[in-house]
Amino acid sequence: MTASKQDRHLKAAHQILASLGLPRAQQNERSAICLLALLNLTPGKPWSKSANPLIGITPIMEWVRQHYDKDYAPNTRETVRRQTMHQFCEAGIALYNPDQPNRPVNSPKAVYQIGPDALSLLRTFGTPAWHDALTSYLAERETLVSRYAKAREQHRIPVRIAQGKAITLSPGEHSELIRAVIEDFAPRFAPDSVLVYAGDTGDKWGYFDAHLLAELGVDVEVHGKMPDVVLHYTEKNWLLLVESVTSHGPVDGKRHAELAKLFAKSTAGLVYVTAFPNRAIMSRYLGDLAWEAEVWVADAPSHLIHFNGARFLGPYGP
Repeated sequence: MTASKQDRHLKAAHQILASLGLPRAQQNERSAICLLALLNLTPGKPWSKSANPLIGITPIMEWVRQHYDKDYAPNTRETVRRQTMHQFCEAGIALYNPDQPNRPVNSPKAVYQIGPDALSLLRTFGTPAWHDALTSYLAERETLVSRYAKAREQHRIPVRIAQGKAITLSPGEHSELIRAVIEDFAPRFAPDSVLVYAGDTGDKWGYFDAHLLAELGVDVEVHGKMPDVVLHYTEKNWLLLVESVTSHGPVDGKRHAELAKLFAKSTAGLVYVTAFPNRAIMSRYLGDLAWEAEVWVADAPSHLIHFNGARFLGPYGP
């Protein structure tokens, strides 16, 4: 066993937890390694060979020690149970006592098992089928982040992200503009593009395929600096980085530099876009908009405004 094989699986598990919409408190090494234990995914074992054993907290910790050289103290059992496995069950990733649902709470015989839908999804990880499988999986269920925020969000906005697939965003003008970018801008100017990321004012990420972004060379852990929408225009291998502006935050010179740094390792060309709901709001920011970028206005969706440069809707070199 090599450390690199261990690290690859741990990094992939982190990406999966982000893509599945687990809260940030569960996007850590403890949760990543528990996911691997649920799948009995030892270092070097392909994701397609993921299994679904029945396993308790103590056996999980023993498995982790044996296969990933992580020695969790016995007094961390409750942390694993309350801060990882509980959320896995709430998110539908894992089942609690599927062999005996009436087993007493806190029984020493309590076991967990990866859910069948999650198992089918994770067996596609690292294959061309992953993105479509993830999209279908998320379209049929609410992410845990969204569920935790539901008390604050009574009327969410549906957004079509693929044929017959949708996510929901927090209500408000900003989310309406994000929906317009995905449903109106993308089909016109980046047809058949793949949604990589869509932010949400409520939880900062309505949709995120962390693995796809990593495949394009960008491994993002801090979501606060992400643009509002990231689209992969596969035909041209471009990443469209879109800021949707209703009250603040266009792609100005400072933001252009921040995004260039954040996506510096991207193997896809970078295209910077600012989206406005109308020209009245756009007019407030004309003096701030960065050159070598694009501007799209939702109330005139078939038009694009190009700010200088030798290309029209295309990436620029370093």
